[in-house]
Amino acid sequence: MNDTDKRQIRRRFGTNSVTMADVARVAGVSAQTVSRVLREPDGCSPQTVERVREAIRSTQYVQNHAASHLASNRSMTVAAVIPQIAASIFAETLQGLSNVLLQAGYQVIIGHTDYSHEREEAVVRNLLGRRPDAFFLVGTHHTDAVRDMLVRAAIPVVESWAWTDAPIDQLVGFSNQAALAEAVAYARRRGYARPTFVGSLRAGDDRARERMDGYLAGMAQHYPGFAPRTVVADELPYTMASGRALLDIARARHPDSDLLLFSSDLLAAGALLACQRQGIAVPQALAVMGFGDYEVASELNPGLTTIAVPTVRMGEEAARILVRRLRNETPDTRTLDLGFELVARGSA
Repeated sequence: MNDTDKRQIRRRFGTNSVTMADVARVAGVSAQTVSRVLREPDGCSPQTVERVREAIRSTQYVQNHAASHLASNRSMTVAAVIPQIAASIFAETLQGLSNVLLQAGYQVIIGHTDYSHEREEAVVRNLLGRRPDAFFLVGTHHTDAVRDMLVRAAIPVVESWAWTDAPIDQLVGFSNQAALAEAVAYARRRGYARPTFVGSLRAGDDRARERMDGYLAGMAQHYPGFAPRTVVADELPYTMASGRALLDIARARHPDSDLLLFSSDLLAAGALLACQRQGIAVPQALAVMGFGDYEVASELNPGLTTIAVPTVRMGEEAARILVRRLRNETPDTRTLDLGFELVARGSA
């Protein structure tokens, strides 16, 4: 393009009127190619993608997504509904989801439920009003209204972070119940005689309840005749301070427990640090296990024995399934069980 064209485009920078055609002229490609790079960069050559992106940067072009949505009936967004934004373990899954979706030209919009099924209904209804192309959900327990809304929307849906035989559409996750049953089996192999499940089971946190169910099933199998012990708080947040409080409750109710199985690493970490402050030797006097393999788990002393789950990969695989569906390709599978891993460290 000549210098006159460049000057005309630069003069329009301040008025937000740079068009896709301007970007195409700067990049030396057609407007259709610019549109294709914006919609499906994976379908274009790396050289073309870089030329178009450099032209976008130099012209300061901002795409009119509303107009694109009307023209293509695609919003190029995926709605992600998670329990908490502040929870790092869900942030890791969102990172994996976003990494793959961005490469395919999709943005993620986020809603959080604070572990409330009623709030999930409101969040899903609100996000559907923004016409996302697909949904990603943490959890498999939903109200009938949520399931009905998503089925009627007729868009791809992937559930995660749990397991069910009846997903809304597609599922990428693991069994929380099987994970805790394996933790109990580990406790039996290690010779612990009196394991106790400890958790904060907030209303709506179905995954924590599934973990307790796994503990109960594991106890029935590996500790026949021994009455299972549970210490459960309904409203405590998932913080280290709550772990300290739960430790005190567990020791008051079941002072002869030799192992505490916590529903979350944050709770377990708080309990382990409290043991050190109180002079309780871990694992000699009391062993501690967690769930999630948070970053803090390997940094504690002793390191926290825990159940590791593929947080990032869960998001990545869910995104790959969604992208294939959105491209009208048939996914390899409707359900994908990523499993879990018991990571043995010094605390148990």
